[in-house]
Amino acid sequence: MSDHSPRVTAIIIVFNGEAFLDEAIASVRAQSFEDWELLVVDDGSTDGSVEVAARHARKDRRISIARHPDGRNHGMSATRNVGLAQAHGELIGFLDADDVWEPLKLEEQVAVFDRHPEVGMVYGRTLIWHTWTAHSDRPDFCYDLGVQPDSVQRPPTLFRQLLRNQHQTPTTCNALMRSEVCRDVGGFDDSFPALFEDQVFFSKVFLARPTYVSGQLWAKYRQHRASTSSVSAAAAADEAANIRFLRWLRTYVDGSPEATIADRLAVEAALVRIARRRVRRRLRRVLHFRPRGMGLR
Repeated sequence: MSDHSPRVTAIIIVFNGEAFLDEAIASVRAQSFEDWELLVVDDGSTDGSVEVAARHARKDRRISIARHPDGRNHGMSATRNVGLAQAHGELIGFLDADDVWEPLKLEEQVAVFDRHPEVGMVYGRTLIWHTWTAHSDRPDFCYDLGVQPDSVQRPPTLFRQLLRNQHQTPTTCNALMRSEVCRDVGGFDDSFPALFEDQVFFSKVFLARPTYVSGQLWAKYRQHRASTSSVSAAAAADEAANIRFLRWLRTYVDGSPEATIADRLAVEAALVRIARRRVRRRLRRVLHFRPRGMGLR
């Protein structure tokens, strides 16, 4: 790595992601905007992930590899924080090892930051990507942004939208942030090693600074059975993780100078919505339960 401080630091975290990592790194190297560094942060992989990253690093001096000091697995938040601690760029972009960036992503996002010095984050549409495999029978799609595209959204609009969970929130593979904002909000919370670690981070950013929401599609979010979100859904762990996130958020907003009483009430409303869903689901199970021997004859 040279002494030059790049405009953008890209951070790919990887844990046993050998199958897709080559494509993720290649999508960074294919960017039309070239003033970047790439940190591939290994989270204790036991497959060939590090070798894949090393092969790219030998070809491109902008790429380096980082690890936890003990070389073990510490989860997504702690691994992203390792990247943040070593980043030199004015702007920070994350990319998971199974996702890819569109070639114009950095060029177009950096231009937005140049036009809007007041914003702390820029994100756009993310493709929910099923057709990466020819065996998929599901089409690709994008979620609705929930706000007017190509606009600056000031706090707490996107914070409230994140709580309602009805539209696309920023994805880690899509958003680009100012490094100062990442530092100001304390980075990622290590107590969230996987699920909702991104929501924890983005909720803090939404309260702290305005965000630019673009109508451009800048990233592809690969759908496959081994992904963290798919494994969680299969284990029915999403709801419990969501409740834990909202309880954490309730404590955070109570101590946040940026948060208002209305923001605190919005968090409580989100918890109430989950509680009502759980009650309805339990009632359905009770109403549909028919003990053996009690059927109509």
